[in-house]
Amino acid sequence: MAGSKPKRLPEKQAEIVREYGPFPAAGHVAGVTYDGRLVWFATGDRMQSFEPESGQAGRALAVRAEAGTAYDGRHFFQLAGGLIQKIDPATGAVVSTVPSPAGENSAGLTWAEGTLWVAHHRERKIHQIDPESGKVLRTIESTRFVTGVTFVEGELWHGTWEGDESELRRVAPDTGEVLDALAMPEGVFVSGLEFDGGDVFYCGGGNSGKIRAVRRPKRG
Repeated sequence: MAGSKPKRLPEKQAEIVREYGPFPAAGHVAGVTYDGRLVWFATGDRMQSFEPESGQAGRALAVRAEAGTAYDGRHFFQLAGGLIQKIDPATGAVVSTVPSPAGENSAGLTWAEGTLWVAHHRERKIHQIDPESGKVLRTIESTRFVTGVTFVEGELWHGTWEGDESELRRVAPDTGEVLDALAMPEGVFVSGLEFDGGDVFYCGGGNSGKIRAVRRPKRG
């Protein structure tokens, strides 16, 4: 029916199973990624890692790191200054850069099936791009400001943070339709987002300096 509002999903609460941090000299957490052993997060002037079992801080890479962070199995990709930097994880050297289609308004970043997905924060969009050229391959729209993005076994999830509310949302990667949503507790917000390949999401906590592990909901 013309003019009808989108169907609202039943509200589910996110289950936070663990908190990490705040970490020394890391007052803000932006992008988050996972290399299979360590969780990495962007904190302005560096990428910082920690070991998820112990919570102990690990290596850091001295690279500009202002927003979303991703890992393709060989390189990190890090948003900063409207650019997506491709980074050697052994040295922290920037191998190459491409412009982000979201410019300075870039937020989340993730790698899936040979492409990058970047959040256009206040435009409420997610762009799928070619990592070599930066060419936009697809754009989907959200109804909320978009923060972190991640893929879970073919499912696209993203964080929202608008006003005093924050959610994790599962959306259709072709249309952006909201298929599932997890509300974060009052006062808890999602900046970066990454799936661990098992049963939790790692959620950057913005100015709290914390990262929270949220249980992935079971399907079916």
